[in-house]
Amino acid sequence: MKKILQACILAGSLVLVAQSCAADQDTRTRVDLPAMMKTHMLHSMRDHLLALHEIQAALAKGEFDKASDIAENRIGMSSLESHNAAHMAPFMPEGMQSIGTAMHHAASRFAMAASEGDLPRSLDALSKVTEQCVACHMSYRVN
Repeated sequence: MKKILQACILAGSLVLVAQSCAADQDTRTRVDLPAMMKTHMLHSMRDHLLALHEIQAALAKGEFDKASDIAENRIGMSSLESHNAAHMAPFMPEGMQSIGTAMHHAASRFAMAASEGDLPRSLDALSKVTEQCVACHMSYRVN
């Protein structure tokens, strides 16, 4: 029993050390936001992810107009007001703002491409949207 307890303590300690090392090696720029704004931003990002899922599902069914509408209204330039983008932007580093703006523009360009019903062109345009998501998440972390 004593050996099992020691093994559990050792395992728990190793997990804590591993988590600590991982946090120390996170080189992304930390973005400190007031709690309410952080919650709002994370909610918006989760909605963007859900929208991307819905877009892919619509494309798979050949529902190009639906994919276009989702993109424009949920993550495109038309969505900025619903996400309070103007209110959030001053709390973000300039680079993060630029990536976010590029993502919203890319989503609107995708919406136009999808409305034409060309799958390869639509997928290429969609990859420009997710390219911005990846760039932001690789560069910044919200605290």
